Amino acid sequence: MKSLLVTGCAGFIGSNFVPYFLEKYPDYTIINLDLLTYAGNMENLVEVANNERHIFVQGDICDRALIESLFSQHDIRGVIHFAAESHVDNSIKNPGVFIQTNVNGTFTLIDVAYKTWMEKPFVYKAGYEECRFHHISTDEVYGTLSDDPSDLFTESTPYAPNSPYSASKAGSDMIVRSYHHTYGMNTVITNCSNNYGPKQHNEKLIPTVIRKALSGENIPVYGDGKNIRDWLYVLDHCKGIDLVYHTGRSGEVYNIGGRNERNNNQIVDRICTLLDTMQPRDSGTSYKELITYVEDRAGHDRRYAINATKIETELGWSADENFDTGIVKTIEWYLKKYAPKAS
Repeated sequence: MKSLLVTGCAGFIGSNFVPYFLEKYPDYTIINLDLLTYAGNMENLVEVANNERHIFVQGDICDRALIESLFSQHDIRGVIHFAAESHVDNSIKNPGVFIQTNVNGTFTLIDVAYKTWMEKPFVYKAGYEECRFHHISTDEVYGTLSDDPSDLFTESTPYAPNSPYSASKAGSDMIVRSYHHTYGMNTVITNCSNNYGPKQHNEKLIPTVIRKALSGENIPVYGDGKNIRDWLYVLDHCKGIDLVYHTGRSGEVYNIGGRNERNNNQIVDRICTLLDTMQPRDSGTSYKELITYVEDRAGHDRRYAINATKIETELGWSADENFDTGIVKTIEWYLKKYAPKAS
């Protein structure tokens, strides 16, 4: 039985990853470390609540003594690091929290892993040679793209973060990179596009649109609604992480994207159209009547889009869901879990 430390698994992506991973790999035990901030919710882990191969620990990735004790107590042989502050609006209001968690927390984790697994630079302790540190990052570290559809983020795109959130993630990426090049540590980094699907926090775009629509509130859209993102269904992302962790080349970066570009207007329109059929309003009118344009976010990047060729060709990954299939599954989950009677 191999012990894997996975951070931030009471949040959106991590809580989708844990049940998937435990079902696929019966020889793993997951030590799930999560601080349970506002974005973490134990209800997200109901599927594994009674799984003896899932051990939940509430704690801070910045707490070095705790991290050292987990590595020692559970003989940790790998790390998959999801835990992060991730909401851009919150990073604008309180950037210090993002620096502390995303930069200092990542440093604490990888430094403890290095000192636990390795005798000295480029020399692993006997029995620890296969240990790996997998850092989960974002396409936002690359900055913004032009409207040209051929302009895509690749693994060699220079970093140009434009928000405190993306700057903190860029910093954490650089720390992980440095431990590979300076100490010979077995690391991989994945940068993903916008995820969506079950269990996403209400503050994010797609859950906000669904929630506001079902409650009959105005649906807020930033600026002119023409900001473009590449959308990746969360389970497709989990499968990509699995592949990179097990088969990716050490020291490499892999971009995981859904090849599903949509602007915010298209996202909101599609959700409203589907809800008109799946959960019609009592009034018989469309949810589109609730769409309201609000003041744009400060420093709002115009477009993100990932070229996923590297992970597709090297590791054989591809997304199972396109946006049209993934958004239906997402809405179905929210309707089943949360929908009041629409009005």
